[in-house]
Amino acid sequence: MNEAAPAQPSASTLRPGQPWRGGEPPPLQPVLGVTGTLRAVLRGVAILLVLLLGVAALLLLRLVERPFAGPRRPLSGPLVQGVCRLCLAILGLRWRRVGKPMNAPGAAVANHTGWLDIFVLNAAMPVFFVSKAEVAGWPGINLLTRVTDTHFVVRDPRLARAQAAEFAARTRAGHRLLFFPEGTSTDGRRVLPFKPTLFQGFFDPALPAGLALQPVSVRYEAPPVRDPRFYGWWGDMELRPHLLAVLAQAPQGSVTVTLHEPVPVAGHDRKSLAAACERAVRTGGPG
Repeated sequence: MNEAAPAQPSASTLRPGQPWRGGEPPPLQPVLGVTGTLRAVLRGVAILLVLLLGVAALLLLRLVERPFAGPRRPLSGPLVQGVCRLCLAILGLRWRRVGKPMNAPGAAVANHTGWLDIFVLNAAMPVFFVSKAEVAGWPGINLLTRVTDTHFVVRDPRLARAQAAEFAARTRAGHRLLFFPEGTSTDGRRVLPFKPTLFQGFFDPALPAGLALQPVSVRYEAPPVRDPRFYGWWGDMELRPHLLAVLAQAPQGSVTVTLHEPVPVAGHDRKSLAAACERAVRTGGPG
C-alpha cells in the first residue's frame, strides 16, 4: 500500500517564506520554434542590457545625489521607474496604474504573483522592496534587486533588533518600502491571508509620526489561449522555464496596479492593520 502524501499547509497556516503550493502549475515548455526562440533571446538580451546600464547610471547618479540628498532618492527613484517601464515595454506587457502614491511617511503592501512584480510595481510607483536574503543570489533577479535597492531581511531572531533599526532608518529617510504580507507568491488568481506578524515592525516607536500603509492590488490578465495562471510563479516552479516562457510569449497579456487609500497605523494593532490592508487589496486584486 502506498503511503498517503503529506498534506500541504493551508494558506492560513503558511509560515513567512514557506512556498504556497496551490495546485499543479501550468505547462511552461512551449514549442518555441525559430521565431519564439529568437524573440526570447532578443528580449532577454535587451532587458539585461537595460538593467546593466541602469545599475551603472544609478551608481553615477548616487554620487551626485548623495551630497545634497543623503539617503533620500529624489533623482534615482524616477530613474528606477524609467528602467522598469522600459523593461516592460521590451517585454510587451501592457500595464496601467489606478490611483496615486500616498504622500505620508510609511510603506506599501501588495499581493505577490512572482518575479514580474519587481518590474510592475516599480513602474507604478517609486518603492524599495523588502525581500528574503536568498533572493540576492538568484541569477538575473540579483540585477533587479541592485537596481531597485532592495531591503533584504534575514530570518534570524538574533538579527531582529538590527534589522528593525535599519527598517526604521530607511522609513525616516523617506524610502517607501514595499513588502508582501502573504509571505509567499501565488498563481496570480487569488490573495492569500495577510500575516499579522509581518506588520509588527510598523509599531516601532522609532518610526515617524503619522505613519500609514498604502495597500496595492496587482492583477494580471494572461495572454489569449494561455492558462489564466501564466504569469504566476510559485511553489517549486523553476525560474528558467518560466522566464523563457514569458520572454517568448506573443502577444503578451496585461497587468493593472491599483493604489488604494492609505491606512493609518494609529488606532490599529497588528491584527487589525493586517486585516484592513488585506480587505483593500482584495477589492482590486485577483480572484
